[in-house]
Amino acid sequence: MNTAWAEAQKFTVADAQPDERAMFIRKTYTHLAGAVAAFVVVEYFLLTSPIPALMTRFIAGNSIGWLAFLGVFMLSGWLARSMAANQKSEQMQYLGLGIYVVAEAFIFAPILYFATAVMQDPTIIPNAAIITGFLFAGLTAVVFTTRKDFSFLGSILTIGGFIALGLIVASAIIGFNLGLLFSGVMVLFAGGAILYDTSKVLHHYRTDQHVGASLELFASVALLFWYVLRIVMSFSRR
Repeated sequence: MNTAWAEAQKFTVADAQPDERAMFIRKTYTHLAGAVAAFVVVEYFLLTSPIPALMTRFIAGNSIGWLAFLGVFMLSGWLARSMAANQKSEQMQYLGLGIYVVAEAFIFAPILYFATAVMQDPTIIPNAAIITGFLFAGLTAVVFTTRKDFSFLGSILTIGGFIALGLIVASAIIGFNLGLLFSGVMVLFAGGAILYDTSKVLHHYRTDQHVGASLELFASVALLFWYVLRIVMSFSRR
């Protein structure tokens, strides 16, 4: 391990010099923007293929299909996070981020296919994206302007995540619809995750963890977009 790398391990962003801190933040959000752009590109190619229709039919025709799909996504997410946290290989970190972006694109494919090909409302996805963008910008501004440490949300998000996962599994097995209220609560949950992750960017990550930090932010933004999209789709049906 070289001296520069060893030195980087000693300091969190809060301990770093202002120019190092600014560089880390710039790298993190540049990588986040790149991940979002890559997601859009992969999703475009997926939606112009027969894959989303096949996935949608598989999920709709099999009560356990969605759980299997969700399980594969969670496994790939765990693998991607482990790779992005690799301290010895920057290439492994980027590979982890890439795997996560592709996994998110696949899990979004059925719902985006339903919004575009089945509901045939061209305003759904742009409206959901705009709302998500404004919410993310507002939450990010709160953290950057107040400089508040939201690390206390970690345990709350962990417990809430397990509860939400349990409800999702139960709904898939029993066959009930979680409804609009659940989507609204999950938007709040995703907002809390963005506050927590953004706070970690300012206070707790090491200055060499910009790839892992961007992955966590991307995951929270994707979660927010998913449930905003569900809400917009619900109102569009009405």
